[in-house]
Amino acid sequence: MEAMAEHSQETRVTGESGADKIQERLQRRHQARAEDAERKKEAKESRSVAEEKSEYFSSTFNAERASIEELLSSCSGADRAVVTQTLEEATVKTLQLQKFLNDSMLFLTQYELRRAQDALQKLLTSSADIREEALPKKKFAFRARSKATDKVSAPPVTDTPAVTDSTKVDVVAPAESVQCCFSNMDNVCVIKTAEEIHKQDVLLTHLTNCKVRLFGSPSTLHMTHIDNCEILCGPVSSSVFVDHCRNSTLAIPCQQLRTHNTTDTQVYLHITSRAIVEDCRGVGFAPFTFSYPTLDEDFIVSGLDRDRNNWSQVDDFNWLAAGTPSPNWTVIPEADRKTNWEL
Repeated sequence: MEAMAEHSQETRVTGESGADKIQERLQRRHQARAEDAERKKEAKESRSVAEEKSEYFSSTFNAERASIEELLSSCSGADRAVVTQTLEEATVKTLQLQKFLNDSMLFLTQYELRRAQDALQKLLTSSADIREEALPKKKFAFRARSKATDKVSAPPVTDTPAVTDSTKVDVVAPAESVQCCFSNMDNVCVIKTAEEIHKQDVLLTHLTNCKVRLFGSPSTLHMTHIDNCEILCGPVSSSVFVDHCRNSTLAIPCQQLRTHNTTDTQVYLHITSRAIVEDCRGVGFAPFTFSYPTLDEDFIVSGLDRDRNNWSQVDDFNWLAAGTPSPNWTVIPEADRKTNWEL
């Protein structure tokens, strides 16, 4: 009898233990289903928010773009004063549109981002074309000075001087000029101060074996046909465009960078959006390290976020293989990065 009683008690305990385990499994299963349902709900809400943000961006961006295009169209046939004022307004609106794009990049698809960047590029190109046609640049005068004396050693002339040594060259532009241009130079060191390039469009073209120092904050910077040059620039408030550059070193902070047809070039970059390369080969990227006494002030003037640098986030429009790094650009190894810059 005692044995039967003990067996009955053990069976009851075992049954209770099995029931507890079943109840525990059911509770875990219910909790897992609840958590899965919550994740799906959050994902759905996140997609909905992203779609709403994307729709808002698209409608706002297109409306602002149409407004800028209308401004640029109104320049046709207008007098110089009206064109100047209209282009200034268009430039301000374009910079605001660029900032709006930069702030929206986190939720935009690659396709949406590329379309918006292309649209901005067209606006900038149209604005530059209108400026060139309606407000043609005056010729620049040059004065040469030696490094040792830092004094003027030649009277101003209207054409590019035949400089064959390491002479520093200052470009003296008229005060009312809206653009700075350096072109067709060989073995020259070019220097511009903050006052001379403040909020202006700077063009560097057909430079060979040159050193360029741009202290200050220009509005845009265009570089074309650059060969074996070292170009250091202060914060560019909007875009930098590079085309046909080779065997050179560039150091630039900016909002946007588009690089075309460039080979064997190092770029020390501070950028608040993403860099773009196209038809390039052997381009290396590293964080911006160039410094000069008024750099902090120029960052403030430019409006760039000093704490936001996407220098290693590069989109190669010729490389669409997902998950495989582009062979056309690399990150410069830390040991190979340039740290000492000659002012």
